[in-house]
Amino acid sequence: MKVKIKDTFWNERIDIVRKEVIPYQWEALNDRLPDVEPSHAIKNFRIAAGDESGEFKGMVFQDSDVMKWLEAVAYILEHHPDEELEETADTVIDLLQRAQQDDGYLDTYFIVKEPEMKWKNLRDWHELYCAGHLIEAAVAYFHATGKRKLLDISCRFADKIDDVFGTEANQIQGYPGHQEIELALLRLYETTGEERYLNLSRFFLDERGKEPHYFDKEKEERGEPGPADWDGYFKRYSYQQAHLPIRNQTEAVGHSVRAMYMYTAMADMAAKTEEKELEQACHNLWKNVTTKQMYITGGLGSQEFGESFSFDYDLPNDLCYTETCASIGLVFWANRMLKMDINHQYGDVMERALYNGILSGMDLDGRKFFYVNPLEVWPEAVQARKDKEHVKPVRQPWYACACCPPNLARIIASLNHYIYNVSENEVFVHLYIGSEIDFEVAGQNVTLSQQTNYPWGENVNFEVSLKEKERFTLALRIPAWTSDAALKVNGESVSIEKSIEKGYVYVNRTWSDGDKVELYLPMEIQKMRSHPNLRHNAGKIALQRGPIVYCLEEIDNGPALQNISLKHNTKLRVEPGNDIANDVLVIKAEAEKTDPSDWGDELYSAATREKQPITMMAVPYYTWCNRDPGEMLVWINEK
Repeated sequence: MKVKIKDTFWNERIDIVRKEVIPYQWEALNDRLPDVEPSHAIKNFRIAAGDESGEFKGMVFQDSDVMKWLEAVAYILEHHPDEELEETADTVIDLLQRAQQDDGYLDTYFIVKEPEMKWKNLRDWHELYCAGHLIEAAVAYFHATGKRKLLDISCRFADKIDDVFGTEANQIQGYPGHQEIELALLRLYETTGEERYLNLSRFFLDERGKEPHYFDKEKEERGEPGPADWDGYFKRYSYQQAHLPIRNQTEAVGHSVRAMYMYTAMADMAAKTEEKELEQACHNLWKNVTTKQMYITGGLGSQEFGESFSFDYDLPNDLCYTETCASIGLVFWANRMLKMDINHQYGDVMERALYNGILSGMDLDGRKFFYVNPLEVWPEAVQARKDKEHVKPVRQPWYACACCPPNLARIIASLNHYIYNVSENEVFVHLYIGSEIDFEVAGQNVTLSQQTNYPWGENVNFEVSLKEKERFTLALRIPAWTSDAALKVNGESVSIEKSIEKGYVYVNRTWSDGDKVELYLPMEIQKMRSHPNLRHNAGKIALQRGPIVYCLEEIDNGPALQNISLKHNTKLRVEPGNDIANDVLVIKAEAEKTDPSDWGDELYSAATREKQPITMMAVPYYTWCNRDPGEMLVWINEK
């Protein structure tokens, strides 16, 4: 299948990635940005290739920034051919080829800095993580351009890894501390058909959590005393989701991005092998994450310590980590879950993360980024308190650990791969994004076009184009946030209630050229409330319209946002917010606010103070901090 996005909302963001983010990140990777910490990533490869001399600099996983940049470029080239950009990418690929060692090994940290430590610290040193990102970039670039050089580089490295790891006497029976290789190998298997890559991914998944723990073994071989689980939080088995075999895991623990990448591989493996035990483990983990440990924005990771999950219903708004990469990983996972099991809950979460937890990670012009995406910001506290120093009141131009910006670029550039799934006689629509998909049914090419003003508009229209009449099923996701959805085919109403299964309405018919489908998804403003066990939000509401979560900003509502309250019967209205961004809708309502000046010098008082009426304005969460910086708040007091 081939999908091209033709959507006002998303094309604007894809164009920003193409015109701003990718060139900007290229400058960052080449250390040409002023007042930004040097990346040194490209220079590391030049040193490894022998093109110049010097020392390795940056994080041990610095190579992955280059790989994610290449992957984003590949997705852009799919639909926006650009000879200059492709030539630049090809020069990078040539550099990687020169840096690759004769046996296929490719990791600049271990080529340049510590060659004697290859495969000696899988727990901490990200060799397999970087290899995974190389593979993902190679697969994407091959599909986009048809060029095999990067794919061949990645296959040579994957073959080397396959020789090194396994259950034979001369092989390493271990697994990575940061998951990534597992999901990448499955993509390589899809592209090449080479079953060794499928089996190698299964090996890494199956070895995880077995006793005695491999991390203890390699630690002993390095001459370090004590088991790995005694080294503090970052060395605990649970931090890397290695505390139990994967099929026995039921609760999300540890580093949230690592968890998302592993769960993605688990779901993909379950879909490919139809293994029921693995499938059930995916369902168990999904339920725990999305019903007990996920923020309303699709954010994951409630604590800065370990960038990790904490425990069920512990979701503080001002201390959370909610790394951009974790929401991106959640989209990866949801997409693989849909391939395993068609259920609207996966599409709903994928949509929630896309429009909120991910888009908030980049400003509207693509030049600054959030690593952490809190749901409440008080700039004075962020500057003064040690436990909030990970929260930034404004987006940053770059990061020393720069995993999020290139990750954002690749997810936005690859969005066309998340809208639809196609099986033999079925096409599933998971996301409502203006687009066109070409697919085959019974040997005949079919084109389905989708037009919509989503996420602001409530109507989604489809048109079918084909030469000869053909029978197939069109399955449309009905989001959980809507009620009274309506469906018409060629102007005639179709009963959703009679045709819905797991949140998808199935329209099975013989289609003719020019057939039209109209889907109406009412977008009422919803006052969202939290589970009673989520104590941080007791007595509070969050505003949501369609897939968009809203927040308050100081620029619109004045300081001390915590003093604003809405009556439970307050009428909410939608108005244009074009001063924020094109076609944005804001929410306004009459509210009340306590005036701190009424208190005088008293810190505590039994007296009742009058609240002042105000007109409150809420903006889409992803747009916050694109004007004057200040306070921000998602959860609002309700009277």
